[in-house]
Parts: sequence; C-alpha cells; structure tokens
Amino acid sequence: MQNSSPPPSDDGGSLNLTVQQRLFFVVLVATMGALAFGYDTGIISGALPYMTLPTSQGGLDLTPFTEGLVTSALTFGSAFGAFVSGFVSDRFGRRITLRSLAVLFVAGALGTTIAPNLEIMVVMRFILGFAVGGGSSTVPVFIAEIAGPKHRAPLVSRNELMIVSGQLLAYIVSAAMSLLLHDPSMWRYMLSLAMIPGVLLFIGTFFVPASPHWMVAEGRINEALRILRKLRENPREIKKEMAEMRQNAREARQGPPARELLKEKWIVRLLLLGCGMGIVAQFTGVNAFMYYTPIILKSTGLGTSASIAATIGNGVVSVIATFAGIKAISHFGRRPMLITGLSVVIAMQLALGAVLVLMPHSLVQSLLALTCILVFLFFMQMCISPVYWLLMSELYPMKVRGVLTGSAVAFQWICNAIVALAFPPLLSLVGNNAFFIFAAINVASLVFVAVMLPETRGKSLEEIESHMREHFGESTTETAASA
Repeated sequence: MQNSSPPPSDDGGSLNLTVQQRLFFVVLVATMGALAFGYDTGIISGALPYMTLPTSQGGLDLTPFTEGLVTSALTFGSAFGAFVSGFVSDRFGRRITLRSLAVLFVAGALGTTIAPNLEIMVVMRFILGFAVGGGSSTVPVFIAEIAGPKHRAPLVSRNELMIVSGQLLAYIVSAAMSLLLHDPSMWRYMLSLAMIPGVLLFIGTFFVPASPHWMVAEGRINEALRILRKLRENPREIKKEMAEMRQNAREARQGPPARELLKEKWIVRLLLLGCGMGIVAQFTGVNAFMYYTPIILKSTGLGTSASIAATIGNGVVSVIATFAGIKAISHFGRRPMLITGLSVVIAMQLALGAVLVLMPHSLVQSLLALTCILVFLFFMQMCISPVYWLLMSELYPMKVRGVLTGSAVAFQWICNAIVALAFPPLLSLVGNNAFFIFAAINVASLVFVAVMLPETRGKSLEEIESHMREHFGESTTETAASA
C-alpha cells in the first residue's frame, strides 16, 4: 500500500537517468492505462460487424439496441470506475490505484474474449470499463503531479496521444484481421489483445515513484523531497515547489475537512464547470464517429471490409492531430484552443449532415463523408480532447483532487455512454439529420466555453487552486471567464 513504508523505488529508483528520461519513463508507464483505454474503445468498431452475426456463425446475434448496449456497457462502467477511483486515489495514492486498475484491465479483457453470450459480454465490458474510467481519472492527475508546472501541459497531453494511439492500433488490428483471417469469430482475437497494456501497466507501477503532491498531503515530506530531487532539474525549482506544496498542505489541514470542503460554494461551482466540460467534450459526437464510422460509411454503399479499413484513417489523423496538439498546448491558452476546435467541429457536423442527406449513394459521397469525419477528428483531437484531459488534471484543489476529478470524469463517461447508446437508435429514427442535432449542441458548448471557462495556462497547481478559489468564490453573476 502506498501509505505504508515505501519500497526503494519510491524515491524515483537508483538508475542513473536524467530528469527528462525519468519523467518520460513515468509517463510511459502511466499512459499504458491510456493505451488500454484507447484500444478498448476503438476495437469495438471493428468487432461489432462480426458480433452482429448469428450465434451459429460465431457472432452474438446483436440488434441495433444490443449493439448500443454492448458499446455503452464499457462507458457506463467507466463512469462508475472514474468516480470510485477518485476516492481510492485520494486515500491510497495514485500509484496503488493504477496498479489495482491494471488487474481489472486484464480480467475484463479476458472476460470479453471468452464471453459465450450477450449477458456475460455486457458484464465483462462493464468491468473493463471500470478500469478504463479509473485510469482516465487517475492517469492525468498522476502525470500532472509528477511533471511540475514547466512540463505539465505537454506531458499530460501525452495521455491523449496514447489514447488515440490505442485507437489507431485497434483500427489496424481489426482491419488486418478482417482482411486476412476470414473467421467470423475473429472479434474474440481482437478483444483479447487488450490484456497486453494492462499487464505492462501492472509491471510498470513497481518501477515508478509515488506522487510528491500526494506524499506532502500525507505528511511524508522527506519522501516527497527525495522524489522531487529525481524529477526536477535544479534546486531552485525543488525549493519553490516544495514550499508551495507544504503551504498548500498546511492550509488544507487548517481548513475544513474534505467532506466540508466539498460543500463550499466555489468547489461546487468548480465541479459544475468540470461536468460542463464533459458535456462539451462528449456531445461533439466524437465517439459516434470512433465507434460507428464503419456503420456510417456502410450507409453510403461502402462494403464492410472497406468501411472497417477506412477507420484506420480515423486513427492516423487522431495521432497526427494529437502530436500537433501537444505542440500547440505549450504555446496557446486553453480557451483559444477550445474555441477554435469547437468552431471547426460545428462546421464539419453541418457539412457531413449535408453530404449524407443531400447526395446520392456513391463513391464520391463516401469520400466526402470520410473527409468531413477526418477534418472533424483532426480539430477534435488537436484542440479539444487534449485540453479537456489537461483541465481535468489541474482544475481541482489538492485536498479533494482525486474525488473531484473522478466525479467530473465520471460525468463525462456518462455523457459518452449516452452518445454511444443513443446514436444507433437516433440514426435509425432521424437518419443523417442526427449530425445537425450535434452541430446545434456544439454551438451551445462554444458559448459555454467562451463565457464560463477561466484560463489556467502558465500557473502552478497551487496557483490554479488560489485562482479558482477567488474566481468561483465570487457571485454567480461574476463567473464570466477571465484570463
């Protein structure tokens, strides 16, 4: 347990590595959870066409409703996992939480691989989702607390890079198996590979340090100092950060207990902001594309294998866009990036709806639809997704960071599940007019970001906490965004 006497690796290990190498290794280990997250959410798009086959042909005989049920079981599990993991990570530390989640990643992946029927598949997808959601709330916080102010934005953004890399890997695997194996049970092989990042995450947690912020909050000052000496580049940096953390911990001890702090008006407003950002991120409709691109493209007349192969474009564009986002997030504020991304997302939703509604089925329609999807994904993954996860890692005060991040990310997963569950029935009910509905929602999201979101760029976690306390401690009429 992380609150008992730590193993020798708690101080960052004895390997003769540079600060940059140590940070890179910690982030690499932590983001194995993000890789599993990406693979598990991406692989379902390739598996679904085969899971809809009759059981006599190796499938699970899924209907449009049960397709949505299997897909959304992971996201409902993720909401529960994000919420519970927030409490666990505050109590026992980020690292032990990630280690526990790694076990669930492996168990859930194995369970979905051998599931004999729909009921067991839904249960195992829920368990796998618990691990995905727990990782999604814990990994960004862990990286933010390890990285320090100077490296926080680019390193936390690598979490998003690993998510989209996992999705790209899932698309490549599903396309390769679809083209080469000719086995209707191949969806089981697709799902089984999700065990690998879970195993790597479990092993890796024995070789990374605990969070120094969490250590200071627990009163383990000397251990936190040893960790910082391994993860910071100069003594002045260490001294400043330790002073801020100790002051923050002292104020937290002198202030109300965590349970009472959660009732304070500025905390409630901050949590509502985080939940609002979950709506912004998920009601772009991004996961309607990530989960159902093959189904969208099949509606234009494209074949099953070609539709699955086309999703590789989704993954490639997402990875390229995330690299661009990592560069951009070091030079631009959170608000400008979100506003730019949402503006392009709205335009592409309208364009996609027009292409699918107004054009006849043809190869040209398929290519134009895919182009709209890829441009949408580029700006989504460059400007919106990385900023969302970065905000989740930095918005909340140390004393309740795990709980509030877990709660906000859990709400985001509920939004994700609603989109995943509702999209197939919505598509069958209103057809491709569904994309105009998403565009209208995104206009509201754009207004929300412009009016409500404060800027956090260039501030330490402790400075952000003070800024948020002042900003959201004001009257509700004064909560307009400020730089």
